[in-house]
Amino acid sequence: MASLALTCPPAGVKAPSYLASSSSSLFSRSSISFSTVESRSRICVSNSARCKALNLGNGNASIPIINGTTLPKYFDSSSRLEKPVSRANTKLKLFSGTANPALSQEIAWYMGLELGKISIKRFADGEVYVQLKESVRGCDVFLVQPTCTPTNENLMELLIMVDACRRASAKKVTAVIPYFGYARADRKTQGRESIAAKLVANLITEAGADRVLACDLHSGQSMGYFDIPVDHVYCQPVILDYLASKSISSADLVVVSPDVGGVARARAFAKKLSDAPLAIVDKRRHGHNVAEVMNLIGDVKGKVAVMVDDMIDTAGTIVKGAALLHEEGAREVYACCTHAVFSPPAIERLSSGLLQEVIVTNTLPVAEKNYFPQLTILSVANLLGETIWRVHDDSSVSSIFL
Repeated sequence: MASLALTCPPAGVKAPSYLASSSSSLFSRSSISFSTVESRSRICVSNSARCKALNLGNGNASIPIINGTTLPKYFDSSSRLEKPVSRANTKLKLFSGTANPALSQEIAWYMGLELGKISIKRFADGEVYVQLKESVRGCDVFLVQPTCTPTNENLMELLIMVDACRRASAKKVTAVIPYFGYARADRKTQGRESIAAKLVANLITEAGADRVLACDLHSGQSMGYFDIPVDHVYCQPVILDYLASKSISSADLVVVSPDVGGVARARAFAKKLSDAPLAIVDKRRHGHNVAEVMNLIGDVKGKVAVMVDDMIDTAGTIVKGAALLHEEGAREVYACCTHAVFSPPAIERLSSGLLQEVIVTNTLPVAEKNYFPQLTILSVANLLGETIWRVHDDSSVSSIFL
């Protein structure tokens, strides 16, 4: 029996200095290296107090992100870390699956908690075994597990974790799913197709979850597939804040949707950038994971184009869109997305030189072999940690994004 046991944190491990800094807050404007492979990619933590404006230099008007919003004191992560929560005095428990333990540990550091002790094993035939190594009776339990590759294994692991918590008499079980697999199968486009997103929602509900917390779902209607409450976390503020460090004139910026289906997402992104102009790539898909760019709606000549999408899978859509933007006269092209799925041949396409920078978040783990010079990874740990606290405290989640 091959086994993998997660017991966190190891003795002597301390939260990194960027989380303990007295000036740190939810989205602080700092880029901290996580890796020794700095020459190959940038892995950053966007931890900043929400700025009122993006100062894009060149003497032009600044770009407001949040109009006049001031962070409340409890939004500051340093206040939590200076007074770590005693696990003996809290009914909140945080557990990690095996899909993205690094993100789970960062969330725990932000919250001033230790990850719960859990043993997750694989039998020789591939069956998953889960055992909680501490009591969760009467507790508010949060399970962090994206359903990324291998999708079916990680989904099954999540379901078994939920079942284990329910049978251990947890008061509430929340499935924290930074990346919700099968989200693209949210409707029937042809006859005799399944709607797998609804099926997965039913599985999670029937396993015993009381609530789901997910990041940037592929489509908003996926929330309606669940018969339990869903908290939809938008990762836009993390990416917007990183763009604040770029010296880009507001007059030179244009936000681009890589397809018609992403127009609403791109429009919301552009609105945060002081109603930046919007362009749309019209594409026609001949098959799954196969995209063909047909036309560009909008003007990008001489501008810095920022392509916005929820995920990058094989990168066909993004790269063909970038090629079209260069043909239409774009000066630089940036690609921004929340979920770095990176299925082959995504890395070869993204590192071909068409993109100035590829900006993603760590909702999915990115293997070191998939790093390339244009890659920047931003952390959403503080955003998820704050959301978890608010759910636990029965506070407003939507106010984070106002």
